Amino acid sequence: MYVLGIETSCDETGVAIYHSKQGLLSHFLYSQVAMHNDYGGVVPELASRDHVQKLIPLVKQALTEAHTPSATINGIAYTAGPGLMGALLVGATVARSLAWAWQIPAVAVHHMEGHLLATMLETPAPQLPFVALLISGGHTLLIRVDAIGAYQILGESLDDAAGEAFDKTAKLLGIGYPGGAKLAQLARQGQPVYKFPRPMTDRPGLDFSFSGLKTYALNTWQQSAQSEQDKANIALAFEQAIAETLTIKCKRALQQTGLKRLVVAGGVSANLTIRSALTKLTEAQNAEIFFPRLEFCTDNGAMIAYAGCQRLLANQQQDLAIVTKPRWPLTELAPLSLLP
Repeated sequence: MYVLGIETSCDETGVAIYHSKQGLLSHFLYSQVAMHNDYGGVVPELASRDHVQKLIPLVKQALTEAHTPSATINGIAYTAGPGLMGALLVGATVARSLAWAWQIPAVAVHHMEGHLLATMLETPAPQLPFVALLISGGHTLLIRVDAIGAYQILGESLDDAAGEAFDKTAKLLGIGYPGGAKLAQLARQGQPVYKFPRPMTDRPGLDFSFSGLKTYALNTWQQSAQSEQDKANIALAFEQAIAETLTIKCKRALQQTGLKRLVVAGGVSANLTIRSALTKLTEAQNAEIFFPRLEFCTDNGAMIAYAGCQRLLANQQQDLAIVTKPRWPLTELAPLSLLP
């Protein structure tokens, strides 16, 4: 089965062609970071307009790169949520229109399920069941995954997600946009002068709270000499606090479930300090760890194509109505067995 995947949930336009037997055939991504940089964050209206301009050319490019004419495509997968309403509508409208014109099925894909399954594009891919840590700008989730769609939420952020805390802290320190990546880069120049709290690790449970960390960072900055070295030191302390908090919670999740596989995905999973800390954890726990390649940590069409392909193989599809879900709990998804 040849599947066209379309991702337009926020500020990246992603398109990919995936084959159920041959694997990923092509994928292209256009990032809007440069455009939104002037505003210090994503402007939803501008994001939607840019998706309109970039999506169809990327679809044509992906088909050409995969040597796959449109008549060969068997199904279309598109991100229906969560995300920005306008951005989601662009992808959903194009996907449903192409599916109608080509007379093939289309399936709505949950954005976070796409991230969760991104490691399935790697070799080796993780075997089910496993514990998944999804860390992005909008979500911090610990999930027990028994099958595609069979998700049990073990813990979640009660306020700011990890990526959101990175971005907000970067903005408070005047680091710029995209904040999380720039803060992590600055942290490499930092010295271990400060030690920030590890929120909610002194009590049982698997939920997260990162809102207080950005306040702690701001107070530390205001009380410092506000030199560039102070800024780097604070960035390092903040990053270390996030990494150790995630590590403590993942250790608890592995022990609680008795599972020996940890999947880490989402935009923040590209952070090298977090990757290193979680890798050391799994080595100490005699467990396996799986990350998507760096290019698949951010939003992309490949993960949507893969996730959609599995659901299309299970005969799931949407009708002609164009439906998007800016808010869409992961637990609402229908479970299905992982198909070969």
